Amino acid sequence: MTTSGLRDELTQPVEQAAVALLGCAVVAGPVRVRITEVEAYDGETDPASHAWRGPTDRNRTMFGPAGHAYVYLSYGMHHCLNVVAGHEGHGCGVLLRAGEVVAGHDVVGRVRPEVPPQRWARGPGLLTRCLGVDRSFDGTDLLAGTGPLRLERHDTPDPEMILAGPRVGVGREQERPWRFFLAGDPTVSSYRRQTPRRRTSS
Repeated sequence: MTTSGLRDELTQPVEQAAVALLGCAVVAGPVRVRITEVEAYDGETDPASHAWRGPTDRNRTMFGPAGHAYVYLSYGMHHCLNVVAGHEGHGCGVLLRAGEVVAGHDVVGRVRPEVPPQRWARGPGLLTRCLGVDRSFDGTDLLAGTGPLRLERHDTPDPEMILAGPRVGVGREQERPWRFFLAGDPTVSSYRRQTPRRRTSS
């Protein structure tokens, strides 16, 4: 599929755009990661979304055109890579949660020598670490074909192998079944329900 065709798919309702990303590859230099797990977030209609309260300096990319990268720092520790979806102005995005490294094994092996390859990109922060993604990639047009980070079609999974379940690590709308992943794929992250944080007195 051409990148223009993929951009059209990303302008669908965000849960459909999320499914369309499974089997795609995100590419940075020699490293290529096939996407095996994603989560959808529906802008200002979704209390779990960064865009729920409208545009800010942090999330402004989400309100732009589909196919761009929205990158944020999570808990001050690791970067998360999202693909902007839906129509411009809606603030929808798809978090890339996990993937399989299919090229650039020598590069990633030096970054993550302590774990087996199936766990190299098994989680959103690990995926960006494999690709070398940080906040400087925010706003990149992933479908332009010329930028430092690219999104390409790699393969098309059998629809019967695509499963849906609750999202991970969100305090609101936990049960919305917008986490999509490939059944039985060893690179998919383990599901852990969010535990509400207990407030402590100062």
